[in-house]
Amino acid sequence: MALHIPFLSRLHLRQYFALFLSIFLIALESLISIITLALPTPIIAFCYRITRRLFNYLSSPSSKRSRQKKKGVWSSIATASDFTELCELYGYYAEEHIVQTGDGYLLGLHRLGWRRGEEDVRVNAGDKKGGVRKKVVYLHHGLMMNSEVWVCLTERERCLPFELVERGYDVWLGNNRGNKYSKKSVHTAPTSTAFWDFSMDQFAFHDIPDSIDYILSTTHQPSLSYIGFSQGTAQAFATLSIHPNLNDKVDVFIALAPAMSPKGLTSPIVDSFVKASPDILFLAFGRRAILGSATMWEAILYPPIFVRLIDASLKFLFGWTAKNITPHQKLASYPHLFSFTSTKSVVHWFQIIRNKTFQMYDDEAPNPVISNRGKYYKVAKFPTKNIKTPIVLVYGGSDSLVDIEVMLKELPRHTIAKEIPHYEHLDFLWASSVDELVFPHVFEALDEYAGSDGAGFEPRKEKRLRSPGRYRGLLPESGALPGPEGDDAGDESSSSPAVLRAKKVSQNTRRISFSDRQQEHNPQDPHTPSPHASKIPHSASTYASAVSDRSHSLNQPTTKFSPPASRIPTHTFLNQNQNQSNPNSKSPAVSVNASQMTAQSSTSRPEGWWSSDEVAGTGHTANREN
Repeated sequence: MALHIPFLSRLHLRQYFALFLSIFLIALESLISIITLALPTPIIAFCYRITRRLFNYLSSPSSKRSRQKKKGVWSSIATASDFTELCELYGYYAEEHIVQTGDGYLLGLHRLGWRRGEEDVRVNAGDKKGGVRKKVVYLHHGLMMNSEVWVCLTERERCLPFELVERGYDVWLGNNRGNKYSKKSVHTAPTSTAFWDFSMDQFAFHDIPDSIDYILSTTHQPSLSYIGFSQGTAQAFATLSIHPNLNDKVDVFIALAPAMSPKGLTSPIVDSFVKASPDILFLAFGRRAILGSATMWEAILYPPIFVRLIDASLKFLFGWTAKNITPHQKLASYPHLFSFTSTKSVVHWFQIIRNKTFQMYDDEAPNPVISNRGKYYKVAKFPTKNIKTPIVLVYGGSDSLVDIEVMLKELPRHTIAKEIPHYEHLDFLWASSVDELVFPHVFEALDEYAGSDGAGFEPRKEKRLRSPGRYRGLLPESGALPGPEGDDAGDESSSSPAVLRAKKVSQNTRRISFSDRQQEHNPQDPHTPSPHASKIPHSASTYASAVSDRSHSLNQPTTKFSPPASRIPTHTFLNQNQNQSNPNSKSPAVSVNASQMTAQSSTSRPEGWWSSDEVAGTGHTANREN
């Protein structure tokens, strides 16, 4: 019988070894970061040139040609300094706003309210001032990110904010306290520990509701649509559950790669942190910002090496392969991936993973002496079943951070879940097929719910008294700019947007968007595919008709119930306990298209659920028709 030692026996010997090894590596990284900060700029530039030459020497000629092919595009995006410059590359005018939260933090908001060439038009200026009325969409980023992750794509057609603007929406993008655009407070300085004393509780109680109130007040609209990614979805789950009145201000909540109660991390070393005590992260990273050395590695490493480092880290922590993201997209977006957040917010997630429940932050650390603490102390859970806003989940079949069965049990019955087979977490931002597999679900949900009283939107256009000027994009609509020969040639000049100013393109040469392809369908025969139909993962019908078709194909009755919110349409949705699906079914491919890049998952599926391929008619229904 093994000797039991109180407290020390909570972990296995190999877990203690992994724990101390991790602490040593973190201390080593901190030391390197301090040394780097003290180095002059010429030495940092020298390190950059050395890593560049070494990488190019070890690279094959084909890989160098592949990087060089689109260097004019990805280098300009990678070196863009902020959100507005990223938007300017594609010809969009962006506004910057500041909102003060109830506890004194100043948050940055970005607004994309104008199509290209529409910058001299009043948008949502109020009835008395006239102009154009548009439905409002709010997008929020994930953990350790900022609003730039939505717009750092190498093709405009794959950029969700730009596509929403072209479809006539007034698009706003939020930022969490502590990140690049929200690193200020009226009470404390970011150099103090008090500034970083926040977790997801503060995001839910202040950041999200205060940002929404500011947007609705500025646009003079009664409600908006919320699109979140990763932690941005968790913040919406939390804030809608604790602010009942906020449900009337959000007409639909679309959750991309939703996060609520992750299964855990792939790495056994990091998993040891969670099993030991989440508070141990405070010993490793301190009480302020976490992973502050990430910017240092980005500065001294050649971009392809930095990409390899990020890919290796994501594989180590979460088991992600990032195969659905092209190499030049990684080169463009990875420099915008990281932004500051508090160590406490990461500790909060580790508490959620350890306790397997979507709860508020636990300020009282577990006492190893008292084993029955739960008898006298219970951490408050976010009451997510109280959410009245319609919820549409779009998640990846290969996303290790999503446990869809647990999530559906904690959400209200009117929740709709859609799977994108073989999609990982970051694919919902930057995958090469995101516009074909994800965007249609977003547009469908917005058409179904967003601004139900929007019959009077966009009545007429009216000039501004002072125009910000018409913007022309600095990047081509698609494809790459020809660059100099050799991977080293023009490394500094080709990354400068000034070089691209002479290569402006017409606004009328953009690639056909999803809405354009929809109009090419024959309305008389919905079953006749158009030349572009194979690229669309579902038909143009509504969610209600998709659910109805699926229920008839399975020959099972569907129970009708009244949704809890009066704003939800009266048609029937499938809930978790209705319309059982066959987990072993496999649907043949209709044609060679983008959906084949993400083949269907063979995992078991929760009840009341359907995948993008089944909605497209490639599932059971298509088999019966054929």
